[in-house]
Amino acid sequence: MTTPGLGLPMAVPAEGLPARVRVHEVGARDGLQNEKKVVPTEVKAEFVRRLAAAGLTTVEATSFVHPKWVPQLADAEELFPLVRDLRSPSGQAVHLPVLVPNERGLDRALALGATRVAVFASATESFAKANLNRTVDEALAMFEPVVARARAAGVHVRGYLSMCFGDPWEGPVPVDRVVRVCRALLDMGCDELSLGDTIGVATPGHVDALLTALAAEGVPVSALGVHFHDTYGQALANTLAALRHGVTTVDASAGGLGGCPYAKSATGNLATEDLVWMLTGLGIDTGIDLGLLTATSGWMAGHLGRPSPSRTVRALSHKE
Repeated sequence: MTTPGLGLPMAVPAEGLPARVRVHEVGARDGLQNEKKVVPTEVKAEFVRRLAAAGLTTVEATSFVHPKWVPQLADAEELFPLVRDLRSPSGQAVHLPVLVPNERGLDRALALGATRVAVFASATESFAKANLNRTVDEALAMFEPVVARARAAGVHVRGYLSMCFGDPWEGPVPVDRVVRVCRALLDMGCDELSLGDTIGVATPGHVDALLTALAAEGVPVSALGVHFHDTYGQALANTLAALRHGVTTVDASAGGLGGCPYAKSATGNLATEDLVWMLTGLGIDTGIDLGLLTATSGWMAGHLGRPSPSRTVRALSHKE
């Protein structure tokens, strides 16, 4: 699945790791949402198409939030129909989850034929207030009818949980607090959870502690994904810690794009290329063509007018 002549690491499998990992690509939504310059709709659509052509089978497309809150994603109604029927090179339908903050957002997504949606909760009161203008429990109550209606419509629901490891206002986040909100999201009907290190302060020991606590509470590892930011260069180490617990879904952003408009200390996401490089070296299958992915990130970096922060994109670009 790799471009001929492209330098790749030697695959040396390690014991106790999954054979395959599903990369949940967030570049087109989480990656672009914090960009100050509005990216044209057709460029976003082409970005999603190129990501799918590189072998990504889950590409988060957009967010049905009010344009006032995230102006970059105000074109959701125009964008989604342009990419709705994408297929991977193998012919598999590409999953295109969209973020829905409330029932109005869900209505908009369902009207366009979305089959996967995501809600966005917080493990901390400060971020819940900043992001949703609600307490943690008020936000969960808001999501209950959204999740129930989505499930009744046969739609897959992902629950994002922000600030799982640290909060810019509150500091380190107790593991038991995160477990409580995870349990609430699963109990209301979420199919999967994404554990977010929104400001990038997690370390492997902390990841291990949280995943151990979730397992003790009966949360199946098959329902978990991880979403690391690389603020302190720990995202790959944290991902490896999660893989050792059996996690097989990892969020990443092409080219390392992204941040969070409601947490100014949040820097870029784990770069998809850096993740794929590590997984390739571990002998873990992703189905992703690293050459095509790198070219896609370089193409988007050109549109944004700055080089990609991904180390792998930079390294492989220099080899061309």
